[in-house]
Amino acid sequence: MTIGTMESSSAATHGSSRREATRQKLYEAAVTLIAEQGFSATTVDEIAERAGVAKGTVYYNFASKSVLFEELLRHGVGLLTASLREAAERTAREGRGRVDALDAMVRAGLVFIDRYPAFTQLYVAELWRTNRAWQSTLLVVRQEAVAVVEGVLREGVASGEFSEEIDVPLTAAALVGMVLVAALDWKSFQAERSLDDVHAALSRLLQGRVSGRP
Repeated sequence: MTIGTMESSSAATHGSSRREATRQKLYEAAVTLIAEQGFSATTVDEIAERAGVAKGTVYYNFASKSVLFEELLRHGVGLLTASLREAAERTAREGRGRVDALDAMVRAGLVFIDRYPAFTQLYVAELWRTNRAWQSTLLVVRQEAVAVVEGVLREGVASGEFSEEIDVPLTAAALVGMVLVAALDWKSFQAERSLDDVHAALSRLLQGRVSGRP
């Protein structure tokens, strides 16, 4: 590799990192504003101001406010999916069972929601809407997150750890929904509880409903 190539590669990497940092600032500004006042009431000018960038920067990174929000949903659910997958893979490396994997994913979901409560609130709200341009994208990324849980459930059924009577798709959706709704209730109405406290309660529910252990 020549010096010129190295410099070009370094500049490209720096430029890419800088753009990702800018997009992250725009995501954070958008999710905060939309959580506060709704999608329709939030303007591109407000997003740019909150992010500390010029209005043109928003349009340089995203074609429109709708595209920004669609990419925000994709980005956020992608982070959640990665957290769930890492939790499942970690328990597998440690040689623990599938109930432990599900429990680790419950905790990973709570950690994510504790860190990004405004995003989670928006995500849950958007699941109930049917007239959004990004509805198809939302359904795709939602399925990616649920599929991680489905995979662990299918492995548990195949190994005999879980009952063959389990409806895998519905059970996976129910587990993800349990974490989302319980965590939002926690953040909104029971903020005095610790993450460990909430996880312990959901863990006990998981152990009783999935593993059948006393």
